[in-house]
Amino acid sequence: MLYYKIGFIPPSLSENSVIARKSEGEATHQINRLRRLVEISRVLSSTLQVEPLLATIIGTAAELTDTEASSILLLESRSQKLRFAAASGAKRDQLKNIAVPLEGSIAGWVVRNGQRVILTEAGPDPRFYRHVDRSIGFSTRSLMAVPLKVGRNGKEHTIGALEVLNKRGEARFSDDDLDSLTALASQAAIAIENARLVADLQQAYAQLSQLDRRKSEFIAIASHELRTPLTIILAYASFLQEQTKDSTQENVKIVVESATRLQALIDNLTNLRYLETGQEPARLNPCDIKKLLTSVIPEFDALAASKGLGLQLRLPKDSPMVRCDAQKVQVVISNLVSNAIKFTPAGGQVMVTAARRGSDIHISVQDTGIGIPKEEHERIFQPFHQVEPVLTRNHSGMGLGLTIARGLVEQHGGRLWAESEPGKGSTFTFTLPLA
Repeated sequence: MLYYKIGFIPPSLSENSVIARKSEGEATHQINRLRRLVEISRVLSSTLQVEPLLATIIGTAAELTDTEASSILLLESRSQKLRFAAASGAKRDQLKNIAVPLEGSIAGWVVRNGQRVILTEAGPDPRFYRHVDRSIGFSTRSLMAVPLKVGRNGKEHTIGALEVLNKRGEARFSDDDLDSLTALASQAAIAIENARLVADLQQAYAQLSQLDRRKSEFIAIASHELRTPLTIILAYASFLQEQTKDSTQENVKIVVESATRLQALIDNLTNLRYLETGQEPARLNPCDIKKLLTSVIPEFDALAASKGLGLQLRLPKDSPMVRCDAQKVQVVISNLVSNAIKFTPAGGQVMVTAARRGSDIHISVQDTGIGIPKEEHERIFQPFHQVEPVLTRNHSGMGLGLTIARGLVEQHGGRLWAESEPGKGSTFTFTLPLA
């Protein structure tokens, strides 16, 4: 037992210690890898910008596998070729111009088969695509690649491949390297897909915003350019209507009616633009709702009579005061009443009522017209929406009246809604706060 005291270690004990130290080192290495994967998972899940995301993935891939370079190749749906979305190294910008075929490349094989690949010696493999190395002056000795897979519509799709190249030193790729890269790829694929979806949404939103600006500009220009000549036409046509007689007067009347209808369309386009841009906020003042209704409704007597309709107005006994912009409320009432008359067949009735409900006044326009399906009750308030098919509809209009009416009511802090059934007429009700 004396030799133990002077430092001599039996062979069996020495081997066990080395094995123990080696196992401890491997365990520590595994823990560090897992910790790094957890950290990178948090980073990937919180990054929605494509470029920083890809840079993080390739940097982590090279770090986990201790390799000289790494790259991400993504599949182009149109060309069915792979493109370098990101790569490490000084010549990474040159790689973006290189297309890698699905046939005759390691990355292509990985994408087509959805399987992992380890090449200890890349050169002799017939799948190795040498054009990339020749183009950038790189020498690939060893290579490992794993697929990037995402789920879409209940199916798994491979969107690209994650590669690492040239294991440092004399070591070879291990199973741990392969497992680490696979775990990173599964997280990276989801993050890449999410980032691409966000980028697509942002691009679509930017295009919609641009189209919306162009639409507003068009409406502004068209309204301005059409209003002046139309005013002149309407003025001269009205003058001619007063001066002429017999058949000529009837012809001029048609011109006046058509010009008036066109003027109403231009007014609707202008009002819609004002609502969307917020250029004309409501100027709220105390208003007598009875006086307001009695001044507006009689303007439609002739139109209702021409269609053989009864037009009635029911008002409260008192004279409730509301806070409103009288001119804008007149537009709301006019749009609702003209719609009711338009969609009510001959012999029908249109009823306008006002009643106090708590701290609001409820103003309703009820008709006995064709009615509206339930699924259309909200859609009819969307700009340019038509319940009837555009090419076969029987009623004219641009589908802006209800959009403008709701927008103006909401400027007052009120609500506008529809109640209707096909064949049983419709009731449109809006609220205004009491003064």
